[in-house]
Amino acid sequence: MKDGNDTMSFCDHCQGQRFDRAQVLRELRDTRRQLRASHGSKAAEQALTLAIESVRRLEIPHLDVDDENLSEASIH
Repeated sequence: MKDGNDTMSFCDHCQGQRFDRAQVLRELRDTRRQLRASHGSKAAEQALTLAIESVRRLEIPHLDVDDENLSEASIH
């Protein structure tokens, strides 16, 4: 859901998961770049690409509505 500033609102837990996921994706991409630069195994590069795509698909946000104030909701 968007707040008055038209931005998404995430709870601390979900924001932490998004941060962790971003760190994992950066590391996997860096490793894949290093592998390419060293002319490493094509199979290893493909495995890293599959891992990156798998991690990217992990995030499934859901809407959490505050029972006391139905006008407020946050995306999880």
